Amino acid sequence: MGELATRVDGLRAEIEEVKSSTLWWSLTGLFLAAITLYVVASAFPDPLVTTLPGVILLLLAAVVWLLLQASHYLLASWALVISCFAVNMMLIIWSGLAEAVVFLALPVGLTAVLIGLPGSIATAIACTLTLISGFIVSPVIEPVLRYVAIIHIWGIVWLVWLTSRPLLLARQWFEASYSQSREALEASRDYQFQLRQALDDLTDAHLQLTQLNRLAHDLRRQAEEARRSKEQFVANVSHELRTPLNMIIGFSEMAMNSPETYGRNIPQSLLADLEIVLRNSRHLSSLIDDVLDLSQIDAGQMALMKEPVTLAEIVAAAETAVRPLFDSKGLSLQTEIPKDLPQLHCDRIRIRQVLLNLLSNAGRFTDQGGVRVAARQEGDQVIVSVADTGPGIKAEEMDEVFKPFQQLDGSIHSHWGSSGLGLSISKHFVELHKGRMWLESEPGQGATFLFRLPVAEAIPPDDGELMRWFSPYSTYVEKPHIPSLPKPRDRPRLIIFEEGGGLSRLLARYLHNVELIPAASLEEAIAEVERLPAQALLINAASVGEDLLRIEREITLPYGLPAVVCSVPGIGDAAESLGVEDYLIKPISREELLAALDRLHLDGKTILVVDDEPDVLRLFRRMLASAGRDYRVLRATSVGQARRILREQRPDVVLTDLIMPEMDGFQLIAEMRGDPALRDIPIVVTSARDPSGQPIVSKSLAVIRGDGIAMPRLLASIEALVKTLSVQPVNLGIEYGQETPLAEGLAQEAGGAQA
Repeated sequence: MGELATRVDGLRAEIEEVKSSTLWWSLTGLFLAAITLYVVASAFPDPLVTTLPGVILLLLAAVVWLLLQASHYLLASWALVISCFAVNMMLIIWSGLAEAVVFLALPVGLTAVLIGLPGSIATAIACTLTLISGFIVSPVIEPVLRYVAIIHIWGIVWLVWLTSRPLLLARQWFEASYSQSREALEASRDYQFQLRQALDDLTDAHLQLTQLNRLAHDLRRQAEEARRSKEQFVANVSHELRTPLNMIIGFSEMAMNSPETYGRNIPQSLLADLEIVLRNSRHLSSLIDDVLDLSQIDAGQMALMKEPVTLAEIVAAAETAVRPLFDSKGLSLQTEIPKDLPQLHCDRIRIRQVLLNLLSNAGRFTDQGGVRVAARQEGDQVIVSVADTGPGIKAEEMDEVFKPFQQLDGSIHSHWGSSGLGLSISKHFVELHKGRMWLESEPGQGATFLFRLPVAEAIPPDDGELMRWFSPYSTYVEKPHIPSLPKPRDRPRLIIFEEGGGLSRLLARYLHNVELIPAASLEEAIAEVERLPAQALLINAASVGEDLLRIEREITLPYGLPAVVCSVPGIGDAAESLGVEDYLIKPISREELLAALDRLHLDGKTILVVDDEPDVLRLFRRMLASAGRDYRVLRATSVGQARRILREQRPDVVLTDLIMPEMDGFQLIAEMRGDPALRDIPIVVTSARDPSGQPIVSKSLAVIRGDGIAMPRLLASIEALVKTLSVQPVNLGIEYGQETPLAEGLAQEAGGAQA
């Protein structure tokens, strides 16, 4: 807008310059008119009549020139107009040249050009009044010529108005545009101010966002450190739990399998109690694995094997496990499970663990009365309640009981032996089943823990069309002979080929309704598939790519059999990385220990056991003594003591733990492998640390199918893999010839084929 104002000022200056140049040209015309009068003076009878106006014109021209030099433009213009009018009147009066009256239009035109239309009208009025009054020009000019001159004068005015009208309109448009431009200028300045303010706000927001990003980065780093600390904590806790659990399971198995070791007259009631101890200890061992899984797998990725399950069976199994606790305290345990209760769609082991935790807590916190387990159906869900007659829980403390490691009273652990993990894990398991767990309690009135689970999908009833093939008049005759046919297999079969047992143990932990068939070689695996059909061939290989090429070159897969190749570390890999002959995970049974010694093919029978727990040394000594092989057992509670025994007696094999105070088993193994005198002694690791208990069990996965993979199945596989392996939630929406996603369509197709 500043540029527009400059242009307006420049235009005005140019107009003034044009007027000034016009005035100069008009001044030149006066000089020419004066000279012309001198030239034509001889043509008149009295030369003085024309010479005198010429002199006057020269004088007036000089006056106009002086006014222009003094920058009095308006005075110079009016002086020029008056000069023209006066000279014209002198010619008319003195020379008697009446025709010169038409030249009165000249000052009117000069006024329009030099001053403007209003000045031109004023000059025209003055000339008209002079001609009409006639007191000067009446004797000279005839009336007709006088009116013709008046018409001529106003005609000039009218022509000037017509000529200036477009200019006036243009000027008005220009002024309006100028006003609009000024308003736009002001608006643009306001917008520019707002824009500058917005830019400042954005700069501040960017600075705050940068600071928040840095804060988020620090928080993410702290969370990552906390996650690693949690994993280390869980690993340490698992080690501390496995060591005493090894004692319980080991001594219980010894008493159950070799009771003669403790004498001849062992009460049967003691053996029955030991059987319960052994069963619950093994269950506790599996629970330790579950706690490790919870710490290593993100929320929502816990492996659940959902199937239709009868709630009464789960309650009965949990009741059997906790019955000794209730009997020892004289508490009652009642169950009210309706017979017509529908099946649940859940993981049998996880829900059994939930009930065990609730019943165990209720039994520990209840001193009088008992516990009642009830269930009822509400819509498509079943609500299970475990009510006790214990001390109850305050309303403000109810939310705290479901937090991990949370105990309402510091004396609970010492009085009841609680760790504060059971309810948190149970709530997590229920929520993974799309259910909910909550608590209802009043102080002094006991506590009731409730959880809801979805009901299994009901099988659609038969429409009755198949009954038309059966006659209502036929009778059933029972056959006296039962055919000796093999029992039909109703479980999927998976053939597993691996050198170690890492993949087999992993599948056995999570797949409970699948038949796992191990194979010693690929040829044996193919032969097993040809004998009985299987759903898939699983190959655990150190190098996925090499085994995949080997299958393509050397082996022909049966029609329709997919082969899945992955790399899951096993016990053999852990033993090889440590440089030892074998790796045993606590709790270790007597059969596992003796089998490991048999695989070594020992020449002698002297065994050195290294462990910082005296109970472990006693257990292993008892196991080896009960084997009847005349083993000589040497015991060491530290690496230093083991080093002395190795130098003095040189055992035939060393059984060592990994985690020990001062010097651990890793240093002992390194020293033995670095000493030429000891490097040939076989070493067997006995540790509570599971080498396969890592967050990442495999980094690669490959699939091959003997008859190839068609495009629909390829798209379905891609969709399933991306949804399973992608970090971010994704919905590919792959469709193939129908509105249902391809994976669901194939699943429906497979279900229809099986039906």
